Amino acid sequence: MSTGTEPETEPEAELTEPGSETDEAALESLLGERAIARDDHLNAPGFVINPNDVQSVLSDLRDEAGYDHLSCVTAQQYEDRYESIYHMKKFADPTDEVSIVVPTTVDNPVSQSAEPVFRTADWHEREAYDLVGVEYEDHPDLRRILLPETWQGHPLSKDYDQEKPQLVTLTEHQNPIQPDHRDAESDTMFLNIGPHHPATHGVLHVKTVLDGETVADVEPDIGYLHRCEEQMCEQGTYRHQIMPYPDRWDYVSAGLLNEWAYARAIEDLADIEVPEYAQIIRTMGSELCRIASHMLALGTFALDVYGEFTATFMYTFRDREVIQDILEDLTGQRMMFNYFRVGGVAWDLPEPREEFFEQTREFLNELPTKVGEYNDLITGNEIFQTRCIDTGVLETEVAKDYGCTGPVARGSGVDYDLRRDDPYGYYEQLDWDVITRDGCDNYARVLCRMEEVEESAKIIEQCLDLLEDWPEDERDVQANVPRTLKPDAGTEIYRAVEGAKGELGIYIRSDGSDKPGRFKIRSPCFSNLQALEEMSEGEYIPDLIASLGSLDIVLGEVDR
Repeated sequence: MSTGTEPETEPEAELTEPGSETDEAALESLLGERAIARDDHLNAPGFVINPNDVQSVLSDLRDEAGYDHLSCVTAQQYEDRYESIYHMKKFADPTDEVSIVVPTTVDNPVSQSAEPVFRTADWHEREAYDLVGVEYEDHPDLRRILLPETWQGHPLSKDYDQEKPQLVTLTEHQNPIQPDHRDAESDTMFLNIGPHHPATHGVLHVKTVLDGETVADVEPDIGYLHRCEEQMCEQGTYRHQIMPYPDRWDYVSAGLLNEWAYARAIEDLADIEVPEYAQIIRTMGSELCRIASHMLALGTFALDVYGEFTATFMYTFRDREVIQDILEDLTGQRMMFNYFRVGGVAWDLPEPREEFFEQTREFLNELPTKVGEYNDLITGNEIFQTRCIDTGVLETEVAKDYGCTGPVARGSGVDYDLRRDDPYGYYEQLDWDVITRDGCDNYARVLCRMEEVEESAKIIEQCLDLLEDWPEDERDVQANVPRTLKPDAGTEIYRAVEGAKGELGIYIRSDGSDKPGRFKIRSPCFSNLQALEEMSEGEYIPDLIASLGSLDIVLGEVDR
């Protein structure tokens, strides 16, 4: 780290060293006059720049300072301006963060696009335009992404009238199911996949162009499950009313992981320290959810790839049911857990605790045999290997450029896991490994998830050992949290956890009340799905289905 006493050439050397922490003086030197003001966030230094300097600033931060992960883009409107925030990290060290704040006038909310620098900005900026109304110059395809093209107004802008009916003329609202027709000058075929198709894992519409039998172009059409979850959270109080919503993002498996994303953000924002005992319970419950999520991903993927329902699919659901039984005993629910609380968890382990420990250990003891069965059924299956090896290839640098995280990124050799690299909960005190694969294909992503199941089991077992021996008089499950939380106005924070699908982040801006002024959700599935086109072009339709399944998306989290 630069101390400020070295020669002027030293900061640049520090900036270019991979994985090194960049100090604020070096960043100021790098940005120079392009940084017109400071707007620091609790998690990162913030620099305000002009709308025309976005590409040059982000390019320098990536190439000179090593900020190669555009984690999230947040857009919002104040009374006197619009604002776009680019939350940047380093894959080598996600605790080294910087926020680039780009204000625009209310009369002309136009800013330079970051898409030429980071491909992941494509969808993020389209969402910002769709919901808030900020326009981005040089964007290759600036149009709505979550709402229909015919939608009038931007729901998160201050002048949006929620009572005004949406009136669409018949010519604009023409029947999307048109009769088949042929263009004499074209050799390609347009094919709709979904939105009502089991291989799309929800209401996802994949617009596909075929050149013969080869995929020439793919465009995921999302938004069918959009519920404006961010606006719902902005209408709820920090203390009690927001926590039930995260369960409904990744609604099939990762409820506690979602709850932790919000809990981490608000606890850091309000400076709340969670009791150590509650952190262990959180860690154990979250890893149970991770295993349940990967079991679902494995079973549905086998169903997608070679129609295996009677064995693999049913086996994975058999094991998921055992996990859900354990989670039901812990939380009282099987899906929408609502177990985390700001400052801890709702209650202690179920009584008698010995039965809960025995039930959980029995599952862990049987898990290696079950994983062996999955390897026999799936990874060693010749049809499975033919369908997965060297298909859906996503190279390491491409995965980074699209902001991919979780098993999708780690299956492409990106050694990035927030549980280790930006520690929270009790992970730092436990013995476990981050799984990465260099195959960069559908097969590598499957193997990555299967091996992560075994690592999660190691974490759970260590948590059980700690919980069994924890002193009775120190079993505190909640911190002493004020009845009403009102963080200081203008305070901003972005915090993320390692969800089952990848980096699940929350940005919160406080307006001084007991409700957020802005609440932004960074969905890992949203960024991962964006890479589908890169993975599928030049391959066949069956490979496209396999690639989509290997991403393990949940549309509730994509659309929010």
